[in-house]
Amino acid sequence: MTSTAGLIITAVLGVLLLLFLVMRTKLQAFIALLVVSILIGLAVGMPLQDIISTIEDGMGGTLGFIAVIIGLGAMFGEMLRVSGGAERLALTLMDKFGEKNISWAMGLTGFIVSIPVFLDVALVILVPILYSLTQKTQKSLLYFGIPLLAGLAVTHSFIPPTPGPISVASLLGADLGWVILFGILAGIPAMIIAGPIFGKYISQKIHVGVPEYMMEQMKETELDRDLPSFKSVVAIITLPLVLILLNTTASLVLSEDSTVQSVLTFIGHPFVALTVAALLTFYIFGYKRGYKKEEIQKITTKALEPAGIIILVTGAGGVFGEMLITSGIGDILADMMKNAQMPLIVFAFITATVVRIAQGSATVSMITAAGLVAPLLDSFQVSEPMLGLLVIAIASGATVVSHVNDSGFWLVNRYFGLTEKQTLQSWTVMETLIGLVGFAVALLLSIFV
Repeated sequence: MTSTAGLIITAVLGVLLLLFLVMRTKLQAFIALLVVSILIGLAVGMPLQDIISTIEDGMGGTLGFIAVIIGLGAMFGEMLRVSGGAERLALTLMDKFGEKNISWAMGLTGFIVSIPVFLDVALVILVPILYSLTQKTQKSLLYFGIPLLAGLAVTHSFIPPTPGPISVASLLGADLGWVILFGILAGIPAMIIAGPIFGKYISQKIHVGVPEYMMEQMKETELDRDLPSFKSVVAIITLPLVLILLNTTASLVLSEDSTVQSVLTFIGHPFVALTVAALLTFYIFGYKRGYKKEEIQKITTKALEPAGIIILVTGAGGVFGEMLITSGIGDILADMMKNAQMPLIVFAFITATVVRIAQGSATVSMITAAGLVAPLLDSFQVSEPMLGLLVIAIASGATVVSHVNDSGFWLVNRYFGLTEKQTLQSWTVMETLIGLVGFAVALLLSIFV
C-alpha cells in the first residue's frame, strides 16, 4: 500500500499530467481524464481488475443521470434556437424596458436565453441585434454587448440544465432544485454588476463599432422574420425550472407518504420535467410553426452531436473522482483539509480557479474540480443545500480569468472586433466579476445552511 506522502504526490502529479495532456498535447479531455485515472490506479498499486471495475463504476454512475439531462436539454434548446425564440425574447424585452434601459434588457435576455441554449450559439444568434443597436445609437458595441454576455455567461455557469452545473451536480450528488435556487440567487447580482454596471463603465473606456468584416452577416440576417410569441418562449424556458423547484420544495414541506408529494416528486424529477418541456417545444415551436415531422427529427438529432462530447467528458470526470476515492487519495485530501481548517467551499472554488487559469476550458475546470471535491464529501457533514452551494462555488471558480487559452475569449474577440488587450479589459474582467460575485454569494449563504 502506498504511503500517505506517496498518495499526495500521486494526486498532485495526476492533476499536473491532466493539465499537460489537455494544454500541451491537445489530447481530448475525455481521453486525458481516462488516461490519468488509469495511471493513478497503477501508481498506487491497485489490482488491474479493480482499475477496470472502478472505471465502469465511475462512468456508469455518472452517465446514468447526466446523459439523459444533457441530451434532453440540447434538443430543447436547439428547437428554441431554430424557431427564433431567442430573437423574440430580445426584441420584446428591449421594447418593454425602453431605449434608456436597453442594456438591462440585454442582460435579462442573456440570462433567460442561455438556460436552454449554449452560450456560443446564443451569442451568434443575438449578435446581429447588438450590431443594429450599435449602428442606430452610435454607442460602443460593449455598451450592449457586455450586459448580454454577462447574462449568457451567468446562466451558462450557474443554472441547470446547462451542461456545466448539471455535470458538477451529478458528480457531487447535488439536488438540482437547490442548484437552480442558489444559481439564481448568485447569478442575478453577478449579472447586474458584471453586465449593465460594468458594461456602462467599460464602454466609456473602449469605443468599438461593428467590425467591418461582420457587415455582410448583418445584411444576411432577418430580424423581422416570423417569430414565436414572447409568452410562449418564457413559459417553455421556465417550465422545467419551476417543476424541478416544486420537486425540491415538496420534499421539504410535505410528508413522504403524501400522494401530492409523490406526484410533485415525479413530475419535478429532471428526467420528466425536461422530457415534458422538450415535447412541448417540438410541438409549439416545431409542428405548429410549420415544421414537418422529418425536419423536427433532423433538428433534434443534430442537437445531440455537441451534447455527446460533454456527456463523455463528464463521465470521464466521474471515473477520475471514483479512482481518487478507491485509491484512498480522497481520504488523504480530506484529512489535510481538516488539519488546515480550510472550508470545503473555499477548496472547491480555489481548485476550479487554478484549473481554469491553467487550461482555459470552463467545462474541464468544473469537472476536474468536482472530481477532486467528490471524494471529500463522506468525510464532511454536507447537507443537501450545502451541496448546491458547492456546485455554485466550483462554477464560480471555473468562470474567472477567461484569457487566451479559452475559446470564449476568441469568440468575443472576433465578433466584437477587439484587440487582445481590449478583450482582456472587457471580457476577462467581466468573467472574473461574475465568478467573484457568485462565490461571494455562495460563501455568504453557506453561513446559514
